[in-house]
Order: sequence, then structure tokens, then C-alpha cells
Amino acid sequence: MAFVAEYLGQLSLNIGNNEPKYPTVVPVVDFNPDRDAARIETAIKTKGVDEQTIIDILTKRTYNQRRDIAFAYEKTAKKDMISALKGALSGSLETVILGLMKSTSQYDASEIRESIKGLGTDEETLIEILCSRSSEELVEIKKVYKENFKKDLEKDVAGDTSGNFAKLLLALVQTKRAEPSGIIDYEKIDDDARALYDAGVKIKGTDVPTWISIMSERSVPHLQKVFQRYKSYSPYDMQESIVKEVKGDLQKSFLVLVQCFENKQLFFAKRLNEAMKSKGAKEKIVTRIIVSRCEVDLQKICSEYKANFGQSLQKTIVEHTKGDYQKVLLGLCGPEQ
Repeated sequence: MAFVAEYLGQLSLNIGNNEPKYPTVVPVVDFNPDRDAARIETAIKTKGVDEQTIIDILTKRTYNQRRDIAFAYEKTAKKDMISALKGALSGSLETVILGLMKSTSQYDASEIRESIKGLGTDEETLIEILCSRSSEELVEIKKVYKENFKKDLEKDVAGDTSGNFAKLLLALVQTKRAEPSGIIDYEKIDDDARALYDAGVKIKGTDVPTWISIMSERSVPHLQKVFQRYKSYSPYDMQESIVKEVKGDLQKSFLVLVQCFENKQLFFAKRLNEAMKSKGAKEKIVTRIIVSRCEVDLQKICSEYKANFGQSLQKTIVEHTKGDYQKVLLGLCGPEQ
């Protein structure tokens, strides 16, 4: 049944130019928000809090269903469910559950806001989100950012970054990327491949604006072909060229972009593996990827993970996390396929 629902989900979501979706969290079939709200209220009131019930319900409902549960909860309990959850939960579990009470674009927008506000910038988060999201996702993030924070995402990014790094992020936030076209333009593919080579490896120094405009304005299928063609001009592939030509945050950004153009779910699988296996597991990254992608493409991230690392993401989560945090992550990943 889940497969059928997922298949239908993909069918309906693949119309138009949107990227296909491979969620692990899909709408629960006989959904009853009143019943869920009552169970959550009981779980919160239980001595010591019944975290398991909260995890079981909220990881198996989509954001829209969680929102309906919150409405039902407020109606009967006469209080706000998010505040009640905040009061009842703590630590990593609380972070994940509160993340699940935001839509995907609200979550991304709040992660960006967190990375910008305050002293210093968390460039890693900024790069990961802005360089991996599709144009559709970025349009939605910009809208939500303005609604929620009464600020302009472009202005905030510009105010918090500098140089070519800022120029690249701004070009991405401006969402000028062309839509994929049914026609393969071999001449343009060749022109772009040569332009990338002429602007970098071929010359002393790098003409970064040319790289930025090609990588922020061309469609993804077109760029995939450009990078293939690029190899017939350059002795290095695109990623190797980036490492040779630019440094620091600009290098990191271009690398994330190119990895996502080539295989976005593999990029996330590698990030998860690195984050979980690094000393002092980078919980923040693990949480962010799993929460932000569970209704987007986490199922495909799981299959890329297994194909690449020879072990399931679920098994790695079991080895590297514990307690309620482990349970909530496993709930979002769903069973091994």
C-alpha cells in the first residue's frame, strides 16, 4: 500500500518541472486528527512523558497532517500544541519534533535565519541549503522568509557575506535558473563547457562571474551535459577544476552545487555519513538533512546511502545515535527498503 501511495504521490508530483519526490513520510491513510491530538495530550500528561507515542504519531504524519493535529489539539486542550511539546520534551528530540511542526520551506528559512543572525555566520548551513535547493524550493523559501522574519533573504545574505561568495549565493537566491527544456541544445552545451574552461583552467586566475552565471542560470539537465562535455576540453573534471581554481567558502559552494547537479541524493547521503562518523557526531547536520528531506527525497537518499556505503542509513543511525533521538530519526527514515 505504501508503495502504491508513494507511486501515486510521485506521479502527481512529477507533473510540470518540479523535481520528482521520493518521501519517506507520506500521508497516513485513515487520518483522525482528533484522535491523534488526544493521544498526544495523554502522552504529554503522563508522568515522565510518553515520548514514544509522540514520536510514533508525528514521524508518521505529513506536515499538513501535523498542522491539523495542532488545530485539533488547540480546540480541545485549549492550549498551543507546539508550546506544550516544547515544555514536555528536551534536547535533540525536542529539536527534531519542533522542526517537524514547520513546513519544509519554513524549516529551511528558519535554518538560514539562524545561520545568519547573531555574531558570525554559519557558512556551512548557508551553503548547504542555498546550493542544494531547487529554484522552486528557493522561491518558496524566499516567500516564507519574508513572511516569518519580515526581512528580505537577498538583503540578509548580501549583508552577511562578501566577495564572490556573496555574488554566487545572491545569484542562486535570485532564482534565474532556466527551466529544463525538451530540446537538447548541443551547441549551447559546447559553448558553456568551453566558457567554463576558458574562464578557469585555461587561464591564469579565474573569471568567477562567468562560472557564477553559467551555474546559476542554466537548467540542471543542461549543466549535467555541460560537465560531461567539459572533460573534452579540460584535463580535470569540474569538481577537480573547482578545487584547483578557487578556495574557501566559494570553493565549498561550487562543489556543493556541482555535486547536487550530478546527484543530489548522493550528496546528502555523503553529508549524513560524514556527519555521523565524524568525531563528536555533527548532530545538527544529521537533524537538518533528515527533517528537511523526509517529505522531499529521503527515500532516495536512503537508497543512495546503501548503494554507496554498503550499509543502510538506518543501521548507521543505530550505531551512531541513541535514545529518543535515535528513535525519532528512525521513525522519519521508515523501514529499510
